[in-house]
Amino acid sequence: MSKRLFLAASLVLPLAACATAVPPVEVTRFHVGDPARSGTIAVEEMPGNPDVSLEFRTYAMAVQQEWQRIGFTAAPAGASSDYVALVSFRRSFRPTGVDRSGKPVSVGVGGGIGSGGFSGLGVGVGINLSGKPKDIVTTELQVQLRRRSDSATIWEGRASTAARQGTPAAQPGLAAQKLAAALIGGYPGESGRTITVK
Repeated sequence: MSKRLFLAASLVLPLAACATAVPPVEVTRFHVGDPARSGTIAVEEMPGNPDVSLEFRTYAMAVQQEWQRIGFTAAPAGASSDYVALVSFRRSFRPTGVDRSGKPVSVGVGGGIGSGGFSGLGVGVGINLSGKPKDIVTTELQVQLRRRSDSATIWEGRASTAARQGTPAAQPGLAAQKLAAALIGGYPGESGRTITVK
């Protein structure tokens, strides 16, 4: 192997290891007919959003970027938009595995007598260093596109994904981008069908 080829391979491998594995997203969309594909749009919080926090801005920005990517434009500050995208998101946590944190140490004792009359005693100690299993974080994004003039919903959809707590894929920034791209990408999509986006 030449030195150049070896150098190139040694640079690519660490980059490949840094790539974040993002779990698939389940997407369901609903619409009637052929909804609008352009116009000015404003992103707002959906009434009754169960998770009102600073984190909402992360999801709202991701949704805004995706609407602009497919042809809508952001309404100028202070101006009324043609459409409003109502956004809601929720994160829930589900425990996984067996919680062994209450029994971190186990002790085993064994003995035996050999054929030569010798006896022996052994003691084994096992310590669980893995800690408590990480929860699974499920994140769900819901978006409704409404006409501003009559508040009629012309398109809506929801997307959800799950990742182990503490992994990059469970972080709000990455989850928001992945969910928004999966949900709004391919707009308007097939109505009433649930698909998996990888």
